[in-house]
Amino acid sequence: MNTKVKGTIFGIVSAVSYGTNPLGALYLYQEGLSSSSVLFYRFLFAVLILAGIMLVQRQSFALSRKELKTLGTLGILFAVSSLTFYTSFHYMDAGIAATILFVYPIMVAVIMALFFKERLSGVTLFSILLALSGIALLYQGGSGAGLSTAGVLLVLVSSLTYALYIVVVNQSSIAMSSIKLTFYVLLICMAAIALQATLISGTSLQPLTTPRMWIFALMLALIPTVISLVTMTRAVHAIGSTPTAIMGALEPLTAVVVGVTLFGEAFTLRLGVGILMILVAVLLIIVSKAIPVHRVMTKIGHVLREVPLHKH
Repeated sequence: MNTKVKGTIFGIVSAVSYGTNPLGALYLYQEGLSSSSVLFYRFLFAVLILAGIMLVQRQSFALSRKELKTLGTLGILFAVSSLTFYTSFHYMDAGIAATILFVYPIMVAVIMALFFKERLSGVTLFSILLALSGIALLYQGGSGAGLSTAGVLLVLVSSLTYALYIVVVNQSSIAMSSIKLTFYVLLICMAAIALQATLISGTSLQPLTTPRMWIFALMLALIPTVISLVTMTRAVHAIGSTPTAIMGALEPLTAVVVGVTLFGEAFTLRLGVGILMILVAVLLIIVSKAIPVHRVMTKIGHVLREVPLHKH
C-alpha cells in the first residue's frame, strides 16, 4: 500500500472518530460534569493510554528543547480548540456546532496559500465548495436549537485553532512518532485545562462518580482523542494539511449517522443530498491525490497523439 493511500485511510479514520466527540460529551453533561472536567478526564485517560503504548513499544520519552517548544504550541492550540468547542455545546445544539466547525478546512487552505504558497488546485476549490454546500444542507435540514452569537464565536475560535494545529503539524520539522507527539500534546492539554479550571473559571474539577461517567470518559479518550489525533498526524505527514482537513467533512456526516442510527432522528431527502455531496467532495480529494490531475492530462495527451487522424 503506497503512502498516499495510507494517508487517505488515516484521514478518513481521523475524521470519523473525531466526529464522535459530541456523543460522549453530551452524555457526561447530562451527568452534571462541566466542560473543563469532561476535557480533563478525556485528556488524562488518553495520556495514560498513550504512555502505556510507548512503554510497550519501548519508545523514549526524552525531548529536545526545540521539540518541547513545538509541542507546547500544539498543546495550547488543541486545548483552546477543545475547550471552545465543548463550551459551545452549552449555547447551541451539538450537531450545529459540529457543522460550523467544518469551516476549518477552508482556514487551513487559506493559511497554506497565504503563508506557505501552497497552490489551490481547481479540484481542491471545487471540493471545498461542494463539501460546504453539503454541510449547509445538513444544517438546514436539522431541527436543533437556534444559533447563538456566543456559540458561533466559540466554534469559530475552535475551528481556527484546530486549523493552526494542523498547519503546525505539517510545517514543523519535528521528527518523532505520532504516538509520542500526541502523548505530549495531550499532556500539555491536560495541564492547561486543569489550570484553566482552577485559576480562570474558579471551579475545581469534578470527580467521576458512576460507571456511566467512567465509560463515556474512556470512550472520549480513546476514539475522538487517541485514535483521531494519531491517525490525523499520520495523514498530514502522508498527504498534507489541506486534503486531511477537507476529509474532515466526514465529521459532521458521522454526527448525522449517529443521530439517525442511535437516536432515531429523521432521515430526510435534504440530509441524503447533503451526505452525498460531502462524500463526492471527499472522493474527489482522494482521487486527485492518488492520481494527480497533471498525470491524467499527460496520459490523455499521449493517447490522443497516438490516435491516427483520417481525412474525409
